[in-house]
Amino acid sequence: MDQHQQPPPPASPPAQPRNPLHGLTLEAIVTALVAHYGWEGLGERIPVRCFTSDPSVASSLKFLRKTPWAREKVESLYLFMLRDVRRARQ
Repeated sequence: MDQHQQPPPPASPPAQPRNPLHGLTLEAIVTALVAHYGWEGLGERIPVRCFTSDPSVASSLKFLRKTPWAREKVESLYLFMLRDVRRARQ
């Protein structure tokens, strides 16, 4: 490769049209869950301190980014909430 050639651009990840989590940030997921259930309801469904003891989005994100099992529970609850909301509309 000479000085004037650019390296090829990185391959873009495959599109995931059927994945409702695709393109969503963890912050958006937590914010939507708090809007739907409230902190108390979220703490009842997923009993972790970041939701039950002086909860905030920032502290929750910090914990969830370091704790894969808790993040999976949050993502699962978000998917359940989406299904629940869709059913309620019908």
